[in-house]
Amino acid sequence: MEMIVFGTGMLVLAAGIWVYGRQKERRLLERLESMLEKARSGSFRQEEIDETMVSSVENSMARFLEDSRLAEENMNQRKERVQTMISDISHQTAIPISNILVYSQLLEEDCADPQMREYGTVIRQQGEKLQFLLDSLVKISRLENGIIQTVPQKGELRELACQVKSLMEQKAGEKQISLEVKPGKEKTYAWFDWKWTREALMNLVDNAVKYTPAGGKVTLEVVSYSLFSRIDVRDTGIGIEEEELPEIFHRFYRSRDVLSEEGVGLGLYLAREIVRSQGGYIKVSSKKGEGSVFSVFLPSEKRENVSRL
Repeated sequence: MEMIVFGTGMLVLAAGIWVYGRQKERRLLERLESMLEKARSGSFRQEEIDETMVSSVENSMARFLEDSRLAEENMNQRKERVQTMISDISHQTAIPISNILVYSQLLEEDCADPQMREYGTVIRQQGEKLQFLLDSLVKISRLENGIIQTVPQKGELRELACQVKSLMEQKAGEKQISLEVKPGKEKTYAWFDWKWTREALMNLVDNAVKYTPAGGKVTLEVVSYSLFSRIDVRDTGIGIEEEELPEIFHRFYRSRDVLSEEGVGLGLYLAREIVRSQGGYIKVSSKKGEGSVFSVFLPSEKRENVSRL
């Protein structure tokens, strides 16, 4: 009888220990979940943790979250410093660059010496390149820091493609390149920021024209899907090596095959960031010597909480 009582007591004790352990585990998980929620909302602070009252797991989690918070604060501070520096540089160089462009144009137009006119042309081209570089850096910095945000609205893509064509026709014509919009069967709508998406497409068309030989062709085509709509920028240019495809959207990246061409390596990066800010993406396919296709995918329906750049 005593053995039965003893055995029953042991079972009750074991059950009590198990229940206590489960309750302690649940409380630990609840505290960890609370930490993560506060970290997500930005309200977590390590001083809220009483190290004499919590487990080593909680201490480790608290330290990790605090380190993550401090790292994010440091990153935001660095981004703000970079933004301030770029804005200062842009502001301080705006007038000198404008003067360079004005006086170089005067040399081109009014100088009687042919060699001096040629020097004026070189100075103007380099001034325009510097101005483009600074403008691109300012746009990228403001987009990345959320100072400028894209505002997607419902729009018709073929109309956008036709507008890009009209803006880029002169540049294509100067290289004797045919620029066309392939007619679609019906209107195709998507959600996008008209101004910024137009700039992204112009960057893609500019690249296509730049790396397509005279007599070539650049085509814009609109394709509709259920979740996304697509604009293709197709060229008959020099193409891209397969191993370089993952690199071409990196900032300042330029292929070794086009180093002699004008450019700073920011156009594709800026285009990708603009499209990503609207919940879209860009894909590229290319074959060396036959041309490339840059496909811009934009949401067919309105998306909430699109991630910022």
